[in-house]
Amino acid sequence: MSADLQWLLLRKSNSFIVKRTVEGPIFSSEPGNLRNIHSFKYSGLANLKTVAITPSTETGGLTLSTRIIGANPRHVKKAIRSVALKGNAGQRRVAKIIAVETAAKGYRPDLRT
Repeated sequence: MSADLQWLLLRKSNSFIVKRTVEGPIFSSEPGNLRNIHSFKYSGLANLKTVAITPSTETGGLTLSTRIIGANPRHVKKAIRSVALKGNAGQRRVAKIIAVETAAKGYRPDLRT
């Protein structure tokens, strides 16, 4: 199924939508959505290449998760690659590692900022 069709099905009825005010912006709490903005560009469910950064309780640092392209859609857990980044590495080094990991493999250069 194409990413555009998935977005058309998910955009109005999904459990991750957060509406705070009637006329204000619509946010999303879905995994893989780095900006928490409810739009196709930032959607972690509709896009094929997603990047998620979550705090790690095991190492005290961060976990960088990327979706493997071409994986079987029925095997959701196997389609995600996770890399643990230690907390004692320093903020600049962790930011550089994340930029290198995502840019070298062609993952979403629009989300680099």
